[in-house]
Amino acid sequence: MEVPSDWLPPLTWTGDGMILRIYSLEDVAELQYATFESYEHLKPWMPWASDRQTIFQTEKIVRRLISGYHGNDDYTVGIWDGSTLVGGTGFHLRCGPFAWKCAEIGMWIRSSYASEGWGTRALAQMLEWGFTEWGWERLIWKCDTRNTGSIRVAEKCGMTLEATFRSDAVDVDGERRDTHQFAILKREWQASNPQFG
Repeated sequence: MEVPSDWLPPLTWTGDGMILRIYSLEDVAELQYATFESYEHLKPWMPWASDRQTIFQTEKIVRRLISGYHGNDDYTVGIWDGSTLVGGTGFHLRCGPFAWKCAEIGMWIRSSYASEGWGTRALAQMLEWGFTEWGWERLIWKCDTRNTGSIRVAEKCGMTLEATFRSDAVDVDGERRDTHQFAILKREWQASNPQFG
């Protein structure tokens, strides 16, 4: 992805009562428990969700996420309420080379924290972190057109619906699905947050 050789990605962010941080091996059991608890909530939208994930498989996932972060391949973080994992998010390099300063934000929220505003708050924090410490110029958000909760989160955070891609992916049941793409530019975010202009 042609990441500058002197680039060290930020590892943690604190704001609005939450911590966004890179995973560690100490998080394996909490991640396994959170995904088990949330399986029914996640399975319509997240193909990776499993109700059979072993602790060994979870550790492999965490090791892969840590390696990807430090290797500048993908930046996945946990959303934490103290020592409780609320969900996951990250800056994903799916838009082109790192030099383009564009990333996609993905997110999942634990079922016991769903519908309490955590997704909106976490996205707002990711936008602030991304446009300040990370230096992104454009951030995007994609979701299944049927995922009304995800759509509301993007809209509440000031993102613009740019496109709807028809039949561009397959859902967890193997059926064709449509995808909304939202985006926000750094200058647009700064206009709404003049203290960072």
